[in-house]
Amino acid sequence: MIIERLEGSVFAKMVLMGANHLTNHAKQIDALNVFPVPDGDTGTNMNLSMTSGANEVKQTDDAVLGDVAQAFSKGLLMGARGNSGVILSQLFRGFAKSLEHKEAAAPEELAEAFENGVKTAYKAVMKPVEGTILTVAKDAANKAVEVAKHEKDIAALMDAVLKEAKESLKRTPELLSVLKEVGVVDSGGQGLVTIYEGFAAALKGKELPEADVVNDMEELVNAQHHQIAQDFMDTSEIEFGYCTEFMVKFDDQKLKDHPFDEEQFRNELSEHGNSLLVAADDEIAKVHIHVEYPGQVLTIGQQYGSLINMKIENMREQHTAIVGKKEEKQQQPQKKQPYGIVTVVMGQGVKSLFESLGATVVIEGGQTMNPSTQDIADAIQQANAEKVLILPNNKNIVMAAQQAAELADAEAAVVETKTIPQGISALLAFHPELALADNKQEMEQAGQQVKTGQVTYAVRDTKIDGVSIEKGHFMGIEDGKITSANPDKLETVEKLLQSMVTDEDEILTIIYGEDVDKQEVEKLQSYVEKHFEDIELEIHEGNQPIYAYIIAVE
Repeated sequence: MIIERLEGSVFAKMVLMGANHLTNHAKQIDALNVFPVPDGDTGTNMNLSMTSGANEVKQTDDAVLGDVAQAFSKGLLMGARGNSGVILSQLFRGFAKSLEHKEAAAPEELAEAFENGVKTAYKAVMKPVEGTILTVAKDAANKAVEVAKHEKDIAALMDAVLKEAKESLKRTPELLSVLKEVGVVDSGGQGLVTIYEGFAAALKGKELPEADVVNDMEELVNAQHHQIAQDFMDTSEIEFGYCTEFMVKFDDQKLKDHPFDEEQFRNELSEHGNSLLVAADDEIAKVHIHVEYPGQVLTIGQQYGSLINMKIENMREQHTAIVGKKEEKQQQPQKKQPYGIVTVVMGQGVKSLFESLGATVVIEGGQTMNPSTQDIADAIQQANAEKVLILPNNKNIVMAAQQAAELADAEAAVVETKTIPQGISALLAFHPELALADNKQEMEQAGQQVKTGQVTYAVRDTKIDGVSIEKGHFMGIEDGKITSANPDKLETVEKLLQSMVTDEDEILTIIYGEDVDKQEVEKLQSYVEKHFEDIELEIHEGNQPIYAYIIAVE
């Protein structure tokens, strides 16, 4: 049957199937990240972003295409995580704008929407790079415009879009040399292709494999959520606002340092929220819990392995949607402070360090758990200030931070810090008497003066920038570039210091992670005192996951 016009109800099915299909393949997309570091999370970011968009679509029963597209765009925007999630949100922001007020869309109108989405996404990226999700989206949209001139069937048009997206994805290594060197296609582009596969399948009534997540625990979860909806409790009574579900795939290496005990695991999680359910076997642990700070329980889970099948939902927003009205503020608004500083970090020690330097609100996130646009927007509001500066401390959070700043009621700006050391230097340069723009400029300049080093482990064998890397070996990373790989952690950090520290440098700051013991720190301190006699050394316990050492040299 030919579909001559795309209606809202059909587009809703496309979105839901695209989101489901992406969920099923998020792990494989994560594996395509070029760097073999354990924080490659494009699939996770896109999945969480897409899930947010799909959940917003579920809340509307409107059959008007423009309204459904707008709901999808809103959900994507507020749930956007990481650069890939932000770009995805921009693609469908322009897409929705093109379909605004339309009851349904003919093939040419749908093609125009794809094209407008690409234009919006390119404008959102300061320095667009070809060979990425942007290229795949652009090539697919161009094909849509070409085919729509003679094709009257929406399903056939989507098939053509999908086919061209796949071909464009295959070409990404030719456009981006680092992809060719490592032997992979672009991970963000693969995520978009996966979404388009779901779109095409929905139009043809084709079923794609469901995610293997149905179990007894989830049936209990669904029952609990149903009860909340039926009780119509007041939103302000929800003590723990985020329904957090995830699975931990056990890692033998991590289990050597942190043996898994289900009862102890359950007790540790229970300190952070309620409605806790834990089910574990020899390979995985499945968790459901209502918490106020999801990042804290995810960090606990990461002690034992890798996180998969994560889902975080804001129950306060769900509840107000069910009740059908916005929550009214019960408290009198507090007087706003002149300045607030919002920053993103991982690790309790790093968090305490930033708080001691004057951060108003610290979001626990980054690396494997990038905060969404909504998370950052909430933090801006929590800062309760007339002017707010946002320090992402991670290049993959900058775009989400910029979106949050645009949405904020307060005057907000992003200080584009891309590492923890840059964030520390920027924070030290903050001056409460300066205007927002002047502070942003001064802090960014300060951040650029510091050199950043990181030590982490490789998640796969590869060769990049002339360095051969074996899975499980430690890597020295200097200002984003992998410079060495070694099976010994201490030798790796020593070699990294030899490369980074010069006679002109005055201060060396070392922040050690959760997997580093005191004896190793003492050895490293002795090494520094012996080989870099004139440098001032500061050592902090950061408790950060993934990165054994974070180093700042200035």
